[in-house]
Amino acid sequence: MSSVHHRTTTVEGHEIFYREAGPAEAPTIVLLHGYPTSSFMFRELIPLLAGDYHVIAPDHLGFGRSAAPGVEEFEYTFDALAELTDGLLDQLGLESYALYVQDYGAPIGWRLALKHPERISAVVTQNGNGYEDGFVESFWADVWAYAANPGPETEPAVRAALSHEAIRWQYVHGVPDPSVVSPDTWEHDFALVSREGNDEVQLALFRDYPNNRPLYPLLHEFLRTSGVPVLAVWGRNDEIFGPDGARAFTRDAEDAEVHLIDGGHFLLESHLDVVAGYLRGFLGRVLG
Repeated sequence: MSSVHHRTTTVEGHEIFYREAGPAEAPTIVLLHGYPTSSFMFRELIPLLAGDYHVIAPDHLGFGRSAAPGVEEFEYTFDALAELTDGLLDQLGLESYALYVQDYGAPIGWRLALKHPERISAVVTQNGNGYEDGFVESFWADVWAYAANPGPETEPAVRAALSHEAIRWQYVHGVPDPSVVSPDTWEHDFALVSREGNDEVQLALFRDYPNNRPLYPLLHEFLRTSGVPVLAVWGRNDEIFGPDGARAFTRDAEDAEVHLIDGGHFLLESHLDVVAGYLRGFLGRVLG
C-alpha cells in the first residue's frame, strides 16, 4: 500500500497542510473537502486511490491542520480559499488534475475549473452542489436570511450549525445504519471548529456562501463546452444538498455519470467501498 505523506507548506504567507500519496508521474486527483471537516474526511479513500493515482488533499485555511488566522487577519471568502488552493497546486507544479469536490470543496473547485479550464481532466462531485436544484430549503433558508441581513436576529440560527449536535447530524442523518459512522468524525470536526475565534471564521463563510451561486451559469458553460467527464456520486438522503443536485449535472455535462446511494452527506463514512468502486471505475475509463 502506498504511503500517505502529511505535509505543510506556505502559500501567500499562510501555512497550508495537505496529504499526498501515490506516484508523482501518475494522473493527479485533487480532493477538496467540505464543512466542517478537512482532508481527514479522505483518510480512508486516499490509500484506495494511491496505487494508480497521484493524490493531493489540502485543508482549507481555517480548517483542519492548516493555519486558522482570525477574521481580523484574513478575509474569509470562497474566492480567497480558491486562490490559496490554486497557489498550492501551482507550487506543486500540477498542470493537469481531476477534481473530487464535496460541500465547500465544490465552489472552490468550480473557481479552479473556471480559472484553469485546460487543467481539469475530470470532475467528481460527491454531494457538492453546482446548481440551484440541489439546495434543500429547510436547511438553507437560515443561511440565506443571515447572509442577506447579518445580525442578532439571524445569527443564532446559523451559529447553531457550529454545535456538537449539528455537526453529528451532518454525519448520521440519512444513513440507514448510523452505527457504521465513527464518532471520531464529528468529535474531530467539533474540536477544530471550537478553537478560539474559529466561530467567526465559519460565520464569515456562511455570509459569503450566496456569492457562489452567480458562478453556476459559468460552470454550466464550462461543462458544456469543455466536454470534461463528470461523475456525480451522491448520498440521496442528504438534507443539505438533495439528489436533484446530482441529476442536474446531466443537463450540461455530456454523458455525465450519476449514482444515487442510500446514504447521507458524508457518504465516505458509510459507503466508502461503493464510492471508491465507482470512482476507480470512472477514473480508469477517463484517465487510464
